[in-house]
Amino acid sequence: MTPRLRDKYENEVVAAMREKFGYKSIMQVPKIEKVVVNMGCGDAKDNSKLLDAAVSDLTLISGQKAIVTRAKKSVANFKIREGMPLGCKVTLRGAKMYEFVDRLVNVALPRVRDFKGVSGKAFDGRGNYALGVKEQLIFPEVEYDKIEKLRGMDIIFVTTAKTDEEAKELLKLLGMPFAQ
Repeated sequence: MTPRLRDKYENEVVAAMREKFGYKSIMQVPKIEKVVVNMGCGDAKDNSKLLDAAVSDLTLISGQKAIVTRAKKSVANFKIREGMPLGCKVTLRGAKMYEFVDRLVNVALPRVRDFKGVSGKAFDGRGNYALGVKEQLIFPEVEYDKIEKLRGMDIIFVTTAKTDEEAKELLKLLGMPFAQ
């Protein structure tokens, strides 16, 4: 956890959440459990080098080695067999998770063209939030000349919040720029 975000969470976020929702114990205050970053590569079935490039990009962005995800079922229409590699993902927890969230909010999202904020409607009803990114170039670690193909990714924030309202307030206090 970056010292700046850790201090912000421990001091400001916990106090604001306790005040707004009336938590009696500090343990009731929701926190981010993990962040899962998923990058799908449907075209990897034809060219395995594209999957290697996606894994290296995701490893560079997250600071943690990405694992390859495989097809669970065979789908004849898509020419996919069970067990074929189709993408990669990273599950971030602890210090790396907070460092990634900090970079996403303060560096990557402001670099999106025509950025007006992230959607406030992408909650799942249980306090988790999903965010889609159209290209990996918004992260400064990725060099434009070295990418083979523009790829999007899904970023899922798993929180301990019981409701979407609590999760939205938590993410807003951590700096997530929700659209008005």
